[in-house]
Amino acid sequence: MPRRHLHVTGAAEAPLRAALRALRTTLDVPDGFPAAVTAEAERVAAAPRLPAYDATGIDFFTIDPPTSTDLDQAMYLERRAGGGHRVHYAIADVAAFVTPGGALDAEAHRRVTTLYFPDEKVPLHPALLSEGAASLLPGQDRPALLWRVDLDADGAITATDVRRALVRSRAKLDYEGVQKLIDAGTAPESLALLRDIGTLREQQEVARGGISLNVPEQEIVEHDQRYDLSYRAPLAADGWNAQISLLTGMAAAELMLAHGTGILRTLPSAPDGAVARLRRSAKALHIDWPHHVPYASVVRSLDPREPNHAAFLQECTTLLRGAGYTVFRGGAAPELAVHAAVAAAYTHCTAPLRRLVDRYAGELCLAAVAGQDPPDWVAAALDELPKEMAQGTSRANTVERECVDIVEAALLKDRVGELFDATVVDVKEQEPAVGTVHLTDPAVAARIEGGDRPLPLGERLRVRLTQADPGTAKVLFAPA
Repeated sequence: MPRRHLHVTGAAEAPLRAALRALRTTLDVPDGFPAAVTAEAERVAAAPRLPAYDATGIDFFTIDPPTSTDLDQAMYLERRAGGGHRVHYAIADVAAFVTPGGALDAEAHRRVTTLYFPDEKVPLHPALLSEGAASLLPGQDRPALLWRVDLDADGAITATDVRRALVRSRAKLDYEGVQKLIDAGTAPESLALLRDIGTLREQQEVARGGISLNVPEQEIVEHDQRYDLSYRAPLAADGWNAQISLLTGMAAAELMLAHGTGILRTLPSAPDGAVARLRRSAKALHIDWPHHVPYASVVRSLDPREPNHAAFLQECTTLLRGAGYTVFRGGAAPELAVHAAVAAAYTHCTAPLRRLVDRYAGELCLAAVAGQDPPDWVAAALDELPKEMAQGTSRANTVERECVDIVEAALLKDRVGELFDATVVDVKEQEPAVGTVHLTDPAVAARIEGGDRPLPLGERLRVRLTQADPGTAKVLFAPA
């Protein structure tokens, strides 16, 4: 999960764009696709491997940001006659286009994930596929992995099936529009059930001790040669939609574990030191966290529309460090089979247009349902996937961190020397005069150093901006 989702809107000025271009060069981010990859994409886009099973009669819909065209998932929700619900979840079938060992496959293994910059994205697959022939765009027949997950009246999984199918989405919806339709009571029944099922799954999450971080999205808007920074707090519909994806990832993990071969997304429990640090941040941001209250309960009590709550949610993502991928074979479950934040076995399988491992997870689940061994190309790649994903995820995390630095420097570049009100949210144990401050306005968290006394953790502080230059000098403050 990214710590911050950043978007630049408006006619952002040259220094910011130039710094982002320089970052792509520094990190050796791919610029375009090789000719062989493009040629293969053109061939397979015109002639994908289509499944025999026709599910185009199901009225699927997608929920994504308004400008998104790389649509991995489509859903259709219904009530079951005997009680409970049924989730039909179609996932783009990338394997219908990508031939193992081909140019597209090799390039996907080189890229591993789609990279998101504030001003553009660098896709895992050519746009001809990821935003065209393989995307679940409305009004188009598409090959997909069709999941069917049955839930009881409490939202617990009772049965799971997955097969290849031809599907057709009827509508491309966005979160704000979905929220308005559901709140107004005018949503079609299948869409209205998103709230019912999402709420039940959130209750299931609470019961098992899991937690979803509703991290706000930051948006940089340029006005009159200056930038404004604002947060977009997630809507309830964001969370309900995420629960459908989590549900599928959990169902997929259980299929793999039952079959004895698979790849899980795992996360060990956070060490005591990390939780203690987060408690210090909570104190600094005036978040009430009684000692007897679990971390998950505190997070669920937060309102991401509140600036100090939004800042704390950003800090909470530090507990997700240490997540990785765990392969198992031969029938025995791995020693670590649980994702601590999900509080259950879980795998990534719902975003194959944007993440390499999901294509393999889908094939493993198809094999599990069929009671067969996975395809040879899946088995051959399985042991190297955790390493590949770790490297790709590390690059994506670096992109994220550096983009935050660049955007915040662009926001503040004309204000060097100014004074700001801030809160000390972290202090280095070995260097108590060095730490992190969170500004009241704008919503920036940055390094502070240069004082001659220890920083007062959890207290307000007047600070001076000493440097900020996108692409050259990261944001730095000193005590005023």
